[in-house]
Amino acid sequence: MNFTLDIIEDKIEFFEATDIQTLEKKINEQIEHNKAILLEVHHVSHQMHVGPNGERFYSAVVHFKAKK
Repeated sequence: MNFTLDIIEDKIEFFEATDIQTLEKKINEQIEHNKAILLEVHHVSHQMHVGPNGERFYSAVVHFKAKK
């Protein structure tokens, strides 16, 4: 039986929420999870969309990279 470990160099995750506070909470929780596997935030991109009824929808893409 062979057992190999690969180091995760890059990881991109997508988040969405109906309010900015929930989006921030989701991202912060995942940052803490990814610290355990030695990843840190490299870049964050976010957008806000207003639907036809005026509801707001928030999304974000977070790029994690291995700590050096």
